[in-house]
Amino acid sequence: MYRLSRLRYVFPLGLLAAFFLDGSLSKLCADLFFKYPYAMSSQLVMLWLVFTYFFKEDIDVPLMGAAVIVGILADVYYAGILGLFMFLYPAVIMMTRSLGKLLDRTFLSMILIFFIDLTVFEALNYFAYSAIGIIHVDFGDFLVYNLAPTLALNLIYFVVLYWPIGRLFRWSLSGRR
Repeated sequence: MYRLSRLRYVFPLGLLAAFFLDGSLSKLCADLFFKYPYAMSSQLVMLWLVFTYFFKEDIDVPLMGAAVIVGILADVYYAGILGLFMFLYPAVIMMTRSLGKLLDRTFLSMILIFFIDLTVFEALNYFAYSAIGIIHVDFGDFLVYNLAPTLALNLIYFVVLYWPIGRLFRWSLSGRR
């Protein structure tokens, strides 16, 4: 049914827009996002993937394949090397699926799942870069100066974008044949 709905266009275009908006917002709002000692990471790609999981209804969207592809693109485009995102985005999809089966699809449970996904994503990113020596930040400093602002920013994204993206998905699914 995926190929018969408007979602076959909406999903990849939204994912591409989220991918480029992450970098663009980080560049345009650098004074706000990276004001010493704080640093916030925009994670619109992850938000789009999580929203897709919850709003897709019974349509079988190729989330895992898209997560791998966008992870590779993020690694190559933003970091210049293949790295973590090609593994972390699919891990987020697996966590969302597992947690989504345990909880109802309410606004509060969705925001809780996104909060958990984002926390695990950022923590794994921190531990990996810390293990290979790219960053040298204490875990407590990471929690206060990086994770907390990142959670705040992305939870604001979630609240602001929940209804418009929900409507977009309902519209894209209303044209099924």
